[in-house]
Amino acid sequence: MATQRLSIGIVGASGYTGEELVRILARHPRVSLDAVCSRSLAGKAVADEMPRLRGVVDPALAFSASSPEACAQSGVQAWFLALPHGVAAEYARPLVAAGRRVLDLSADFRLSDPALYRTYYGHEHPAPELLGKARYVIPELEPAGDWKSAPLLACPGCYPTSIQLPVVPLLRAGLLRPEPGRLVINSLSGVSGAGKKAEAAYLFCERDGSAKAYGLPNHRHVAEIEEQFARAAGGPVVVQFNPHLAPMHRGIATTITVPAPGVTAAQVEACWREAYAGRPFVQVLRPGDFPDTGHVAGSNRAALSAVADPRTGNLVLTSAIDNLLKGAGGQAVQLLNLLQGWPESEGLA
Repeated sequence: MATQRLSIGIVGASGYTGEELVRILARHPRVSLDAVCSRSLAGKAVADEMPRLRGVVDPALAFSASSPEACAQSGVQAWFLALPHGVAAEYARPLVAAGRRVLDLSADFRLSDPALYRTYYGHEHPAPELLGKARYVIPELEPAGDWKSAPLLACPGCYPTSIQLPVVPLLRAGLLRPEPGRLVINSLSGVSGAGKKAEAAYLFCERDGSAKAYGLPNHRHVAEIEEQFARAAGGPVVVQFNPHLAPMHRGIATTITVPAPGVTAAQVEACWREAYAGRPFVQVLRPGDFPDTGHVAGSNRAALSAVADPRTGNLVLTSAIDNLLKGAGGQAVQLLNLLQGWPESEGLA
């Protein structure tokens, strides 16, 4: 007897993350991709607008311009929102009210405090009544299943994923107790992290062979990082986060420097191996091997490594992920798999 497939919809499917979601879910053996929404491409065939998906998606599959209310009234059971912050909440409100499962890839529900949201995003939270129903989840860092009953999942940002995976287990184990501002994070992101936009700063001739810092000193992801670190440490953790735009299409390379006198790389690696035992998407590299964005691009994997510097007393932690997959669409599908009780890597191998 054939297994009934879960009906899935994507809103904001025309962006880079949306396209990755379409690619993954169109081939996922346990779902039926029934709604692919984009106001700018409404009525056009997905295969025509995303030619690399020819032969992957149904030729008859077309973009629709569904409103939040129309999405909620449809028979689609679970929705991925690949939308800008502020807009995603407009869809989340009626979808949650209608009993649909929502996986939100925007920043709208990543912060638990609406005042913090206002500070970092410049406007009032668009749906504060939903904050109590949302759960922020990096799958490998939330092994308990209590989050699976939440109707609304806040999918973490790409930078914060690359940062939390190496640091959170160490905070929980007490291996790190950083003083304010002494945990320094430098991250480099591929240009796709800025989304699809027709701005001169992101043209090929502007970005090729060029790298720069931006968003200093209070990039929006600082709030997300510090809130999650505080949960792990049991108290405030103040970080220095320095994001950079790098001349590559995709990927995030993160280097974290933190004082930890007496803590060895072997202790860090042992902590990671215990925390990530049996988790297929986190790889702890052998000593002397450092993460490379080229090695994880196109995958849902995260690579981690650690070095202790006895000269400075610092630990240097490095990680690499694909910003569109483990940092966005791939991780969202990973969460769907776990929600449904399916193998974690279903559709992501």
